[in-house]
Amino acid sequence: MKYLILFALFLPITASTQILNVESLRQVTDTSGWSGNAGFNFSLKRNVNDFILFGSSVHVQYKTPTQLILFKNDIAFEKISGENFDNVMVSHIRYNYKILPKVIWEVFTQAQYNKVNLIKFRGLLGTGPRFKLTSMEKYKFYLGTLAMLEYEELIDDVTPIQRTVRGSAYLSFSLYPSDRVSFVSTTYYQPRFDKISDYRITSDSSLLIEVFKNFGLKTSYLFIYDAFPAVTIPSSQYFFTTGFTYSFD
Repeated sequence: MKYLILFALFLPITASTQILNVESLRQVTDTSGWSGNAGFNFSLKRNVNDFILFGSSVHVQYKTPTQLILFKNDIAFEKISGENFDNVMVSHIRYNYKILPKVIWEVFTQAQYNKVNLIKFRGLLGTGPRFKLTSMEKYKFYLGTLAMLEYEELIDDVTPIQRTVRGSAYLSFSLYPSDRVSFVSTTYYQPRFDKISDYRITSDSSLLIEVFKNFGLKTSYLFIYDAFPAVTIPSSQYFFTTGFTYSFD
């Protein structure tokens, strides 16, 4: 069994995204068993206003030769002078079962809250196949074609409660050109089956460079497009984060 805990010195909270990049959660381990990572941050600041910021990110997975179970929970909380300003949360559970050497069946559920994007609650339940497109260990490509039920409540006082069925197709690749460098990128396309013009696109890419043993520099870029966001929320958003990570096992 191999167990990994990862602490980020500058913790990016992925709960700020609308589509969780599950590919970034799949730990590469040499043996079956438990692995995971966790990070926490807390800060207080006073100038003209009082600031309280808290963030946590927990990921645990269990792997066997034919199965994978993973759990991800992210929380970010920001309060300014007693007023909640930026609260986000996402919880994700996924189960994989290998039915063929290059075909895996996935089942997942996700719950999300995002005050900035006016999402009061978004619940997902989905399933579908995942295909491994290459056999090379250093250059891995995957294609997923899933269907999911979505329940969504917004806080814009205009949009009614949404109960829809969406597709969730994704193309992902992981590149390991050397022992010190890795690059992971995933692009999701999620249209409504009954209204193709209502779709979301997310592209999430991360570059990790090991500077010293177990110590590296990570840079991530996320782009989100939602054809029908909540009122006052822009259709496109992007996030850029960079920081250092330390890991041990």
